[in-house]
Amino acid sequence: MKKSGLLILLSLLTIFSLEKMSGANPDDRSRNSLRIMTYNIRSGHGMDEQFNLQNTAAVINRVAPDVVALQEIDSVTERTGKIDLLHELADMTLMHHTFAPAIDFQGGKYGIGILSKEKPVKYHYLSLPGREEKRALLVVEFEHYILCCTHLTLTDEDRMASLSIIEQEASVAGKPFFIAGDMNSHPDSPFIQGLKKSFTVLNDVRIPTYPADKPNETIDYIAVRRADSVSVCNISRQVLNEPTASDHRPIVVNVVFGQPENKIFAAKPYLQNPFGNGITVMWQTRVPSYSWVEYGTDKTQLTKARTIVDGEVISNGLQNKIRLTNLVPGKTYYYRVCSKEILLYQAYKKVFGATAVSQWFTFRLPTAADKDFTALVFNDLHGYSKTFHALFDQVKDLHYDFVIYNGDCIPDPVDYNYSTALLNDLTETVDASEKPVFYIRGNHETRNAYSMALPQMFDNPGGKTYGAFTWGDTRFVILDCGEDKPDTTWVYYGLNDFSALRTAQADFLKSELSSSAFKKAAKHVLVHHIPLYDKEIEYNPCLELWGGLLAKAPFNISINAHMHRFDFYPKGAQGNAFPVVVGGGPEMESGAVLILQKKDGNLTLRALNTKGETLKSVSL
Repeated sequence: MKKSGLLILLSLLTIFSLEKMSGANPDDRSRNSLRIMTYNIRSGHGMDEQFNLQNTAAVINRVAPDVVALQEIDSVTERTGKIDLLHELADMTLMHHTFAPAIDFQGGKYGIGILSKEKPVKYHYLSLPGREEKRALLVVEFEHYILCCTHLTLTDEDRMASLSIIEQEASVAGKPFFIAGDMNSHPDSPFIQGLKKSFTVLNDVRIPTYPADKPNETIDYIAVRRADSVSVCNISRQVLNEPTASDHRPIVVNVVFGQPENKIFAAKPYLQNPFGNGITVMWQTRVPSYSWVEYGTDKTQLTKARTIVDGEVISNGLQNKIRLTNLVPGKTYYYRVCSKEILLYQAYKKVFGATAVSQWFTFRLPTAADKDFTALVFNDLHGYSKTFHALFDQVKDLHYDFVIYNGDCIPDPVDYNYSTALLNDLTETVDASEKPVFYIRGNHETRNAYSMALPQMFDNPGGKTYGAFTWGDTRFVILDCGEDKPDTTWVYYGLNDFSALRTAQADFLKSELSSSAFKKAAKHVLVHHIPLYDKEIEYNPCLELWGGLLAKAPFNISINAHMHRFDFYPKGAQGNAFPVVVGGGPEMESGAVLILQKKDGNLTLRALNTKGETLKSVSL
């Protein structure tokens, strides 16, 4: 089908629709991480006594910190050629700058400053005692934290007096509170020992920072208020091996902010593969976690399920896929999902954060006696959330047992965040926490960078993109046609081999059509994305491979999509061996939802548009 221009437009509209639909980034770990650096830059003078601000900037750029506390900064002084050093460094590092003067010096100012990737919310500075020269404390507030920079006095009594001022600032902070700088104090000094009563030092004090060429003293520090250390995990720390750019070596720490429990889940769980006396519960988190499911027929007597592979509990990821087994069909089960954030996962150390616990959900596995069912089928949504919700509004009051998404519903998956946002809209809308959902791959799900990882979001019966399952006495056969153009088409760059996949499915079909499960079924439903029987299909290798097998197969209906229009072909109308329905497109004018119902031995199909009008109603 020639529709390249239309697909470009649809892709643009999909992106626009997704931007409006999606909220926070499902993976917030990078957003919750912070790299802090502190560096006494000696006013840009190296160990060779030469002024070279480019060397200072190079050190900072090499580290690429989120925020830098800087000490010994000249602002338009004589010795640095009337240059505003912090402003110059900000330009060289592409960061925001905030300056706090401590004293007047050589026609300008001398003090401390902070460079930051993020624009500060606000800042203030205040004087600290210093008998040889006045000192300063710079307090800069950002969206999620506060960083203080200081360069303390050489006098013990004045440093201890400064400590109470620092503690007062920390006591009124409503966010995680960090302090960094040259504190002119050894680790066993009264000041550092006093600081540790209300702060946790993040850098390794055993590694000296001064003098830079042959360091033998630790006088530079980064610390976090102790009350915040529960939610701030120090994941790495380093004293940079930089012996020449200044007389101090810079310190870098990487921390991650633990998330409150209400920000751990990316969405509600969704049910998959409700067969074999089991069901799979899946969900995504915004941060790496250790997850489990608690379930039972009684909320007071619960079983805990985890995913264990070769002796290891699968954890520290964003995808959660847990199989509940040994269930009794027909019984109502209660379940809830739990995810504990993993802040640090190392060989001999693991740090956990808060635990999120979902609300209670219920499910019931069908029994062999449950021959009646109602299924909803959506096709070719292409990220058009408005169309999808308009269609669901027409069927939301029905009692349905499961939902099928028949391809191109998570189109052109570019990355995890995009795919998760679309998936969550699809699952939450149809209440997939309590109704099983089946995702069938369309040709657009095979495109873009995340297409190879997309199957990890599902648990299909049989573990492949094709397969079969029985609901009551109805047998469903799922096929995957792959792409709609030959594997040799240039846009695939030689990275496709759907011919092998189609050949494998021919073997699967032979086995399936002769299986006892297929032969015992009273009704048979075939579902795949690209129609085999449609005269507008230009490339149709599936018909060549599967047509002979399907010609005599007793399917009551084949449910297809791909054409972006609604059609119904009675048996024989397009050379088809059974009735075929083509399920509509992504726009409001072309959208359709299918209602497949088995009741009292009769299988019926009804198609509705976005206005609730019946497009087709047929007994099968």
